[in-house]
Amino acid sequence: LSKVEEEIGTLRQVLAAKERHCGELKRKLGLTPLDGLKQNLSKSWHDVQVSNAYVKTSEKLGEWNEKVTQSDFYKKTQETLSQAGQKTSAALSNVGSVISRKLGDMSSYSIRHSISMPAMRNSATFKSFEDRVGTIKNRVVGSRENSTDGLSSPPGAGEKPPQDNAPF
Repeated sequence: LSKVEEEIGTLRQVLAAKERHCGELKRKLGLTPLDGLKQNLSKSWHDVQVSNAYVKTSEKLGEWNEKVTQSDFYKKTQETLSQAGQKTSAALSNVGSVISRKLGDMSSYSIRHSISMPAMRNSATFKSFEDRVGTIKNRVVGSRENSTDGLSSPPGAGEKPPQDNAPF
């Protein structure tokens, strides 16, 4: 028994020496533990990809995808969403044009007036824009305050505007 235990101790010492030598060789070759991990992950992923379960699942998903994309429901939904996207894009483009035109109308004021702002603030366009922004703000903030999911604004959140410490 003592002879076997002595051999086990010797083998452990030899193994430890071999592991140190292996580590030194890897360091000299520029191999890092991350490289080994990458290599192990790549091999494992390759093994998964060639496994029967993965191949069969991929084939079945491909068949289902083919059936879904060829169905009338999918085609109608795709067409409807495409049309909705085109109409939304056109509407947003129109809104952008209107805003640009209105801002262009406001730019006719002199620089002196635009710096002091009262002339622009009293314009019908600015008041209309301000009312719409206020309405949207009230809808968003109102929906937060009325929600029951605990996501309401913290106390005092709307009392003071945040400090602007910008250098200009």
